[in-house]
Amino acid sequence: MKRFLQSFAYLLAVHVTGLVLLTMFRVLFWIDVRPQVPAELREDATLTLTAFVRGLWFDNVIACYVLILPLAVLCIAALCDYYGKWLFRFIQTFFTVFYGILFLSAAANIPYFLYFTKVLNSSIFNWFEYGTTTASMVLGESSYYVYLFYFAAALFLFWFLTRRYLKLLRRHLSEAHIPWGQRGGILLVSACLIGLCLFGIRGRMGYNPIKVSAAYFCLNPVLNQMGLNPTFNLMASVVDDLRAENRTLHLMDGEEAVHRACAYLGRTGIEGISPLARVVQPDSVPSRRNVVLVLMESMSASLMQRFGQEAQLTPCLDSLYRHSLSFANFYSAGNHTNHGLYATLYSFPSVMKRNAMKGSVIPTYSGLPTVLRDNGYDTMFFMTHESQYDNMNAFFRTNGYEEIYSQENYPADKLVSSWGVQDDYLFTYALQVLNRHAATGKPFFATLLTISNHPPYILPPDFRPKSSTPEQQIVEYADRCVHDFMEAASREPWFDNTLFVFLGDHGKMVGTADCELPQSYNHIPLIIYGRGITPEERTDFAGQVDVAPTLLGMLGIGYTQNNFGVDLTRERRPAMFYTADNTVAARDSSHLYVFNPTVGQEFCYDTSAGTPVAVEMSDPYRRLKDYCFSMLQATEQLVQEGRTVDHRK
Repeated sequence: MKRFLQSFAYLLAVHVTGLVLLTMFRVLFWIDVRPQVPAELREDATLTLTAFVRGLWFDNVIACYVLILPLAVLCIAALCDYYGKWLFRFIQTFFTVFYGILFLSAAANIPYFLYFTKVLNSSIFNWFEYGTTTASMVLGESSYYVYLFYFAAALFLFWFLTRRYLKLLRRHLSEAHIPWGQRGGILLVSACLIGLCLFGIRGRMGYNPIKVSAAYFCLNPVLNQMGLNPTFNLMASVVDDLRAENRTLHLMDGEEAVHRACAYLGRTGIEGISPLARVVQPDSVPSRRNVVLVLMESMSASLMQRFGQEAQLTPCLDSLYRHSLSFANFYSAGNHTNHGLYATLYSFPSVMKRNAMKGSVIPTYSGLPTVLRDNGYDTMFFMTHESQYDNMNAFFRTNGYEEIYSQENYPADKLVSSWGVQDDYLFTYALQVLNRHAATGKPFFATLLTISNHPPYILPPDFRPKSSTPEQQIVEYADRCVHDFMEAASREPWFDNTLFVFLGDHGKMVGTADCELPQSYNHIPLIIYGRGITPEERTDFAGQVDVAPTLLGMLGIGYTQNNFGVDLTRERRPAMFYTADNTVAARDSSHLYVFNPTVGQEFCYDTSAGTPVAVEMSDPYRRLKDYCFSMLQATEQLVQEGRTVDHRK
């Protein structure tokens, strides 16, 4: 056992040495990128320390990846009572090679970040096709020599120190052999050590393993990314690229799609920004009203009495619907929460099953949060679950949200499932934060994402539903939470100066599947409630991409628009398009077109009688197809080109 523990001490010394050297690279990184950080932030020692602590966290994750194989080999060798020189030569060579890779990526990350303001990622492989040119670029730029020196110095120091550790180990390694009876103890200790190493690789105890999102903690992109280990980020971005949902969409020619989308939307573009960009002038002076936007989990319109639900599951939502500016033919962009958030907040359509928020390289978008923040609003996002889920923490902090409230902020005794807290606590917690912001006199924009109508369905013990099935009971509960929130908010002084917006993040299957893509998956309510808003039900077709332009128009805020949304108080769409995993669709008042690109099948339905009836392809469906394909392919084209912000880069 003594020889085994001595050998493990050697591995631990190597591990710590690697962490120290990786931290030194982060110090060198900070020295070079520090001028990119505003003075008031770079002088804040707390922010800098937080970035370094998170950096050590990520470094330990990648170091545990390197450690796991030598540790496993050592454990097996110890069980065989073998401590020969070839064992340790292999281990040291292994460490030197793999830490050399870590040091090389850490050194290369500094000039890469200085140029791109992004941590090293899979885009570097685009240069490998031009190996000679790339090598000439690196070796021909004298300013890069210092980073090559950093790499060489770190690798030499690592090799020198680990070699010394090995010599010390060989000098003091016990010669005593262990009897077979004691090897059970080695097996137990080995299992514990390997388990700890695997936990180090996972990085955290939560529902999800550590992801890029965990590095983000503030609004500054440099400080947020300083904590990322370059090798970790590179590995994560490669894995992201391999996902099927991240492959490029090919419905039609991209340039032609952009041209047609601009024609449909009446856009002429702004040079240097996007063909879709335009300057929007308000009809009134800014009202400075607060905005509370609530995206309700799986809230299909089919769950409401207004849309034919016989069980009275949503008395509060139905009442709000009647007393608000409401939309009867409103559709979610996709069938996942990330699609609804992305489309509602930034007015870009979701592209099939792809999660546009979930990437190691955090994309930047302009939208409702950024425009309101730039107009003096406090911006905050409330979710029930972990902030890393769907990369929300990193994506939202990058794109307009100043404060993120999630499972990490709530008491442990309020967590009821892997999805965190229940809706009632989310609303109660958010109300306290809103009161605090209202007291400052600044307008606020708050987004709340509920969870209850998502399995597992968990009801509070004191809630008494009227319906009998869990699927209906949870809808009753979600509706009651909205009722209680609105009742509590109505007692606050800021209530009369606030727009309350309720919509589903997406729908769900309600009733039977009456066509290739049942309407209930994407048909959701949109309710805009506030003092002074004349109740009206609109029946023209609209979607989540239209929420942001509509609200900004109602607030009287002028801005540069670069997205696919329209202000529903000014404009009308001829139809609405949406997706659901591998399916795309478009519909108007009497026609529904559905297409599955994976299998190349298309479906046409006559919906004039209410129930979809399959029919042959004809001109109305060709027009829907063109509208849908143009919008989605244009989205793909502009996103791939990085034309997603409202200013020149």
